[in-house]
Amino acid sequence: MLCPVCRHDNFEGEDTCENCGADLRTADIPQPATEYHGRILGEHLEALDHEPAVVEPGTSVAAAIRRMHADGLDCLLVCEGDRLVGIFTDRDAVAKVAGKRLDSFDVRDFMTPDPVVLRADDTLAVAIHKMAVGGFRHIPIIDGDRPVGVVAAPDVFRRIALAAGRPGPV
Repeated sequence: MLCPVCRHDNFEGEDTCENCGADLRTADIPQPATEYHGRILGEHLEALDHEPAVVEPGTSVAAAIRRMHADGLDCLLVCEGDRLVGIFTDRDAVAKVAGKRLDSFDVRDFMTPDPVVLRADDTLAVAIHKMAVGGFRHIPIIDGDRPVGVVAAPDVFRRIALAAGRPGPV
């Protein structure tokens, strides 16, 4: 564990820094994030999200893939009623479904259950962090358990590139 004061590398579980004596007992407890209000990265996600395309867990994989192809979608949110239970992405279709009889399986068989989510009042910085840490290209935005949007990595980076090319607020 790195000391937050002197950056000395201590053993995990140490109460004090071996180098400077700083208190390490709370160093590994997550602290609430401070709000970021930067021009681009501080924007809230409602400016960026897409209307979610939703399917039920019992939808056949073949029907889900046909819909994704026909509508030009990279992902489908999987919901039971209004509650988000999973996400089915183009990556799932390629990596998990390839070589299988599509009509023999439902989306629930290949979806990613309980996906990482964002809230509408989260910022672009939070979305980028979650995408980078988790290796995600799509993250659902929820209000309670109900999906209200989807943030896609290309949209995030397009927004940043657009803002970087223009002076003033975007």
